[in-house]
Amino acid sequence: MGDLKSALPVVLDVAGRLVVAVGGGPVSARRVRAFLEEGAVVRVVAPWLCEDLRDLVAAGRIDWVERDYAGPSDLDGAWFAHTATGEPSVDREVAADAESLRVWCVDATDSAGTTASVTARADVVTPDGRVTVSAYAAGDPGLAVTVRDGVERGLVSGALDLRRTRTHGRTGWVALVGGGPGTDGLLTARGHELLASADVVVVDRLAPRAVVDRLPASVRVIDVGKTPGHHPVPQSRINDILVEEARRGLGVVRLKGGDPYVLGRGGEEREACQAHGIPVEVVPGVTSAVSVPAAAGIPVTHRGVARGFTVVTGHEDIPVLPVGGDHTLVLLMGVTQLGRTAELLVEHGRSADCPAAVVERGYAPDQRTTVGTVGTIAKLARERGVQAPAVVVVGDVVRLGPDWRAAH
Repeated sequence: MGDLKSALPVVLDVAGRLVVAVGGGPVSARRVRAFLEEGAVVRVVAPWLCEDLRDLVAAGRIDWVERDYAGPSDLDGAWFAHTATGEPSVDREVAADAESLRVWCVDATDSAGTTASVTARADVVTPDGRVTVSAYAAGDPGLAVTVRDGVERGLVSGALDLRRTRTHGRTGWVALVGGGPGTDGLLTARGHELLASADVVVVDRLAPRAVVDRLPASVRVIDVGKTPGHHPVPQSRINDILVEEARRGLGVVRLKGGDPYVLGRGGEEREACQAHGIPVEVVPGVTSAVSVPAAAGIPVTHRGVARGFTVVTGHEDIPVLPVGGDHTLVLLMGVTQLGRTAELLVEHGRSADCPAAVVERGYAPDQRTTVGTVGTIAKLARERGVQAPAVVVVGDVVRLGPDWRAAH
């Protein structure tokens, strides 16, 4: 390994300032897009342009000087320059002219000799604003990219803790995060990011608890989990908790099972927060209505079998819905009233012979599927001691699952 080149990392505000890019290839295109994202005025000097740069010219986003580099006059007015012509002699000329004009210049073809470098960069959006991850390794861009990617993964996954003490008067926030069906791997990257920034986590019974268990001790966890027939914390109080904690200037994640807006009362919680001027972000989750049947090998739609599906709550009487087996019905929270639900389905016209399945504890090690028909599923569920959490699926797609095939 050669001697490391000393460098002073800086952040430049190029918004509204002229940046000259010499060269029309893909390397130049990547840099030009980065300059534009930061609000720079960009002039490209090149006899030809790659497709990406041509699109920018057509959109009126950059100026194009259609010829070879002609000397220092091409850098007039520039605050910053970038050269990537692929011709070392031309790139050296550009860099030398820029230095004589005291304009910083990146020579993309000479990572060891360039007097300025664009670092390997990634942006991560946190509740408190954008964080730019930047890495520089003198003469070794590949190493810089590796370091950048590692730090970015740490932020996105939540492995790097972004929490900090929030001072009095700081604006709090609430994020309604869908935790998916309960397994860590199905929590979204954005969900992990927000958990890494939260001071308070208000958690449901069906949220991914292993994620919660790994939170630092400094994070306050408020458990508002509900079980069938037992709601120790009513919804109105949950709304109040979110508002109270955010108004203290804290970052609050409401971690819910499934998706916040699929029978999850996320809309009510968002309205309660917004009524008090609290910023709210909603992060979709993998809803159990689709994911739990999938875990049991049952697709809710399938070509030639089912063209659509409906999701309803089993806590209330089933509305009138399409009755053919080619329309899948998914019931959430439907175990307690499964017998009554089956009766209503038959009354509404669904065949008693239509396949039905109950999938308990989707994605858990003890996941279990009970299969039958609309006419038999309630009795089978009682005999097997089926308990919540469970998802009920009604329709011809049930026949595609391995448990139906094993039973028939």
